[in-house]
Amino acid sequence: MDPDSVSKAFVDHYYSTFDTNRAGLANLYQENSMLNFEGQKYQGAQSIAGKLTSLPFQQCKHHINTVDCQPSGPAGGMLVFVSGNLSLPGEQHALKFSQMFHLIPTPQGSFYVQNDIFRLNYA
Repeated sequence: MDPDSVSKAFVDHYYSTFDTNRAGLANLYQENSMLNFEGQKYQGAQSIAGKLTSLPFQQCKHHINTVDCQPSGPAGGMLVFVSGNLSLPGEQHALKFSQMFHLIPTPQGSFYVQNDIFRLNYA
């Protein structure tokens, strides 16, 4: 399995789901998963999905600039670091963001998000 291919497929899936059906992201997390979102911490799939679906905008569009990936640990995990721009309706300027995911393989052959750290990058 090529980590770069897996990370690209994950990033494409994550952000297309975020932009069209944020509630669908809950399936990517488990009860031990953690999200740091702008310094606030959330644990568990329901808590994380609750945060993501409660963001104060209904629509958005992520534009990915970079995706960096490294294998992580003997179990076949991956670290994925993303940078890009986030466009919101009615906003003239896009917001720059960075996000890091720690993906862990499942027995079924897919991955779940163990750790997720999101930050807006203010200029």
